[in-house]
Amino acid sequence: MQIVCLLFDGVTALDAVGPYEVLSRLPGATFGFVAVEGTAVLTDNGVLGLEAGATMDQTAAADVLVVPGGLGTRRLVADERVLAWIRSIDATTTWTTSVCTGSLLLGAAGLLRGVEATTHWSERHTLAAYGARPVVRRVVESGKIVTAAGVSAGIDMALTLASRLAGEAVAQAIQLGIEYDPEPPFDAGTPEKAPPAVLGLVRELLGAPTG
Repeated sequence: MQIVCLLFDGVTALDAVGPYEVLSRLPGATFGFVAVEGTAVLTDNGVLGLEAGATMDQTAAADVLVVPGGLGTRRLVADERVLAWIRSIDATTTWTTSVCTGSLLLGAAGLLRGVEATTHWSERHTLAAYGARPVVRRVVESGKIVTAAGVSAGIDMALTLASRLAGEAVAQAIQLGIEYDPEPPFDAGTPEKAPPAVLGLVRELLGAPTG
């Protein structure tokens, strides 16, 4: 089983590495990173670099596609070369998945029209503009399309997908192996739960709509 994850300048590291830590542990799976061009990309914090083993031009098919998010998606939603590649790989996949604003690339590629999907909470309105039906869930399954909400939800998505690919026992074993048992110190992980002042601060930092 060939799993590929798209990498690009401005990717959010955990969007890609979180699913990697889960899906690379599936029995019989080969996980590869594929860059838009070249091999090295710089993540959206401008500090961390990630290395891909292949480019889009060298990758024509996959069983599973993972499209992460990050600030770089804002540029790629208008890059027809990337969108055409996503469509061509999707035609070969059993599962096409995204994390955070990676779903905007799926939407821009035309894969989410009329489909329930999720993304980072600050970009739900953008997702709707691509014809998707945004829902407030961490993981959304719509046929072979599986989308995850913001950043950390990529781990949840990958575990959900692992259960579909290899069964719940294997998925649970992977969860135990990586000791994924979150107990966040604050209950402020969604806009519905966060204090108004915190929500306002994050909206300001992200440049997100206020309504």
